[in-house]
Amino acid sequence: MFVDLVKIRIRSGKGGDGRVSFHREKYIAAGGPDGGDGGKGGDVVFVVDDNLSTLLDFRMKRKYVAPDGEMGGTKKSFGKAGKDIVIRVPRGTLIKDAETGLLIHDMSDDQPYVAARGGKGGWGNVHFATPTRQAPRFARPGMPGQELYITLELKLIADVGLVGFPNVGKSTFLSVCSAARPKIANYHFTTLSPNLGVVYVDEGASFVMADIPGIIEGAADGAGLGHDFLRHIDRCRLLVHMIDVSGSEGRDPVEDLETINGELSHYSPALAQRPQIVVANKCDILPEDSDNLERLKARAEEEGYLFMTLSAASMQGVRELVGVIYNELQKLPPVTVFEPEYVPLQEEMPDERDVDISVVDGVYVVTGRWIDKIVASVNFDDYESRMYFERVLRKAGIFDRLEEAGIQEKDTVDVGGIQFEYIF
Repeated sequence: MFVDLVKIRIRSGKGGDGRVSFHREKYIAAGGPDGGDGGKGGDVVFVVDDNLSTLLDFRMKRKYVAPDGEMGGTKKSFGKAGKDIVIRVPRGTLIKDAETGLLIHDMSDDQPYVAARGGKGGWGNVHFATPTRQAPRFARPGMPGQELYITLELKLIADVGLVGFPNVGKSTFLSVCSAARPKIANYHFTTLSPNLGVVYVDEGASFVMADIPGIIEGAADGAGLGHDFLRHIDRCRLLVHMIDVSGSEGRDPVEDLETINGELSHYSPALAQRPQIVVANKCDILPEDSDNLERLKARAEEEGYLFMTLSAASMQGVRELVGVIYNELQKLPPVTVFEPEYVPLQEEMPDERDVDISVVDGVYVVTGRWIDKIVASVNFDDYESRMYFERVLRKAGIFDRLEEAGIQEKDTVDVGGIQFEYIF
């Protein structure tokens, strides 16, 4: 089964929390804090695997989560970092933001891409020791990982794309000039998925050619199979437009040329401007009294296309066409690598001013990202840590804002889920 478009969710690991611990050793008094830092969370990394040709594996698994970092240890030791999770994709896979559709990265080279970075580990209590606070009983929590909802879209990397109506001989041509073995039969839509073949011209000279399932009228709007696979010729440097010049299907070859080019233009104006070789196939069964070949050649040259004749089934003109294709490729730029469009939002550091105060059933509720971060770093079982928490809130002006909101002594305050009585 050929799958070239899936949606998945990825999440990197959370950083490990810092450790609260104190050095304890015989004959050593007042060892002091020695809590280590938490380990970094695991990254989500994409790598290219040339043994893959489809995104079928992602139909079974849609969520990929990297392990969290471990908590810091005693004796100032760091926690173990979370292991990176590696996701293997076929070459040519585009990673896009699922919400906006913007391109995040094009997996066309051999460089791994980190799509979601793990959170940093939190500080242990050793970092919070001061001359006046020699036994801090709190540490900093690890930072959360990144979570993304992304689309994986496979666009095959090929130098040449074979296009045309069904049953015009595209698969036959690919089979006789490469080692590819696509299904060949005398009926429409024999090819149900794109096929790639490497065409060897001479020693050290070759190119990759893709056989795209037959395009029909209305393909750009979803008719037939062409709409599903038109994306696979987006990267092709050269198009080989194969046409049944014999008219064996009851169609006019000139109308075939115009119809397919119209679909390409409707799908992508840039694709319609791609260099193209028009190939008149099945010349061996062309009726003697037919003028199809002359009319098609005149129209192709009028449009500025190179024109070649071929009989793929009997191998007539195959070597000549392969040579022309290779020579044309030498004049063209390399295969397109798409530039990223997506700009990730930079997460701003929480500010004490970004705090909301509301009254719910007589309880003054203080919420905000900054509040959550402070609450996570406090050990409420320790008196000194609670005093530190109070000093931070007072310095940030939270108490003043509560009094402006009308709080009275012994009213209940909820700060980040922790409730206590307010005392002036």
